[in-house]
Amino acid sequence: MFLYDVTSSYLEGKSNHFGEYGYNRDGKKRKKQIVIGMLCDESGEPVSTEVFRGNTQDPKTFESQVKKVLERFGCKDVTIVGDRGMIKTVQIESLPEGFHYITAITKPQIESLINKGILQLGLFEEKLCEIKDDEVRYILRRNPVRAEEMSKTRVSKLQSIEKYIVKKNSYLKEHPKSSVSKALETTRERLTRLKLDGWVQIKEEDRTLKIERDEEALKEASYLDGCYAIKTDLEENEADTNLVHERYKDLTEVEKAFRDCKTVNLEVRPVYVRKEDSTRGHVFVVMLAYMIIRRLRRAWKNFDLTVEEGLAQLTTICSMEVTIKGQKASCQKIPRPRQQSHELLEALQIKLPEVLPSRNIRVVTRKKLAVRRKSQ
Repeated sequence: MFLYDVTSSYLEGKSNHFGEYGYNRDGKKRKKQIVIGMLCDESGEPVSTEVFRGNTQDPKTFESQVKKVLERFGCKDVTIVGDRGMIKTVQIESLPEGFHYITAITKPQIESLINKGILQLGLFEEKLCEIKDDEVRYILRRNPVRAEEMSKTRVSKLQSIEKYIVKKNSYLKEHPKSSVSKALETTRERLTRLKLDGWVQIKEEDRTLKIERDEEALKEASYLDGCYAIKTDLEENEADTNLVHERYKDLTEVEKAFRDCKTVNLEVRPVYVRKEDSTRGHVFVVMLAYMIIRRLRRAWKNFDLTVEEGLAQLTTICSMEVTIKGQKASCQKIPRPRQQSHELLEALQIKLPEVLPSRNIRVVTRKKLAVRRKSQ
């Protein structure tokens, strides 16, 4: 089983081989980007990464992953887990024999299945429910926490537009010559951006903007709050309802990998390199670094510190140069580390050597070094 997802990373400059303008997940306007796909095993351990042009849509990256798993990895009986924007009908129909999928369906697709009588709204409860239609299984659930969050967000947006209207009305009152139609237009544009125009209307009466709520439309807009449906073609004897649900939720491991690669100490973004091989190499090295971070987290899970704090603690390890008077021979001796550093290394099953050979190697670096270090 493989987990697959994509993200994007913005570029500095405009000459990167993969650089294109596209849907920017980093929120960086007027920046070219690259798209990065990461394939992980079921535990979230990265097994492959691939770089695509910045305007590549998510489903377009899926085919190469299937080909990679089939031809490079030599896998035959495979299940690939991807989100609702990744694995669509076209991708499902093009899967080779022996390949299966776990994905989710969109809200319009859920509504369509309800209208056809395949699904019923009453089946969406906190407890998992399964419906089978031909060869496709649907795992249904309503997340009460998510439903409450969506309701609060909707109320917050409504309060925001109400405050905005109060300011607009105040301005119209203080400026008799100001355009009411312009104020109405900008308010409706704001309403659309907040996605409230389906159940909220803005009207004008005597140079005053008024808000009207359509309760029936609100009820229709919110009846699927917190509802989601997972879709798979796996047989029940291959994966039961709970397992399918858990595997889809495991996609958060890939999202976590992207988050760590972007925001912790790995710094996959911004990308400064330009050439094709350099860009691929940059992303690949970041993936390897993330695998090390995962290894450290597992090893240090019983310590009351973060990986960053653990690495900072290990920087206290040093070496001393030992020379014999009257002779040219010398070596680097490593003193016993502090207790916490020793425990961290022990958890990693790393044993430091007592001495290191001293080599007269000249260090070449862009950053100027102290004279005493150049001869070491």
